[in-house]
Amino acid sequence: MQLWGEFADGFAGYSAGVFNVAGDGRNPDNVDFGDDREYAARLSLRPFRATESKWLNDLTIGVGGSYSQISSNAFGLPGTTGGTHPGYVTPALQQFFAYNPAVGPVVADGTQWRISPSLQYRVGPFGLLGEYAISRQGVYNSTTFRSADLEHHAWQLSAQWVLTGEPASFTGITPRRSFDPRGGDWGAWQLVGRIGQLDIDDEAFLGFSNPAISASAATSWSVGINWWLNDNLRLLTSFTHSSFDGGGAPANITDPSTFQPPATVTRKDENVFMTRLQLGF
Repeated sequence: MQLWGEFADGFAGYSAGVFNVAGDGRNPDNVDFGDDREYAARLSLRPFRATESKWLNDLTIGVGGSYSQISSNAFGLPGTTGGTHPGYVTPALQQFFAYNPAVGPVVADGTQWRISPSLQYRVGPFGLLGEYAISRQGVYNSTTFRSADLEHHAWQLSAQWVLTGEPASFTGITPRRSFDPRGGDWGAWQLVGRIGQLDIDDEAFLGFSNPAISASAATSWSVGINWWLNDNLRLLTSFTHSSFDGGGAPANITDPSTFQPPATVTRKDENVFMTRLQLGF
């Protein structure tokens, strides 16, 4: 259940809800596994909305967060996408960190909370978005009986420039002229860029993850160009480069874990070119 809206003539916006529990990077399932529901909320402010200055009118400051309780369940950790254990993935969905200690399985156990402040700025065809996120999760190794409260940090900064002059937007560009080669109209073109990092808590490598295999941080930068043909159709292209701190254990015939992610991912930088054709209506 979720509520959202605006007040003070658009000066502030809010959203709040109660959900089934979900680990980082997961969608809540139909079946709840937590000791409690997950409570999430977000508040955003446009402090200069009433001003006539186009340079400040669309400056938005926000903060969001969530809270839940989990008791000994692996579904409270990130998904197994890109690997065989719960962990975090690169933009190309390759796992660079996993909860894979040498001894014992790891589960989420205890309080999980997240907080994420953000800043959004738009003026004409230019847009800028900055976010910082902290995810704190209790974990437990059922073989070694070791527990910890891990705190992972992440940030990103992204920018856009609409080359054809339409107003910048983080929800979609509406072309002034839809694609029509017979009339010399080519839709809207948007240049985008992004840089971000995920930093893993050092304590994760004290009995919850293997530092020789999993990276302690991943940093990515991306550039791309998007073509908005009309209100319903867009073609997106991007190139992303990711580098890793830690991990990268060489292949070892006596250690099968060195022949699968995250070991095979963290040995070298990742380069990926992605495209997507999207139809919306």
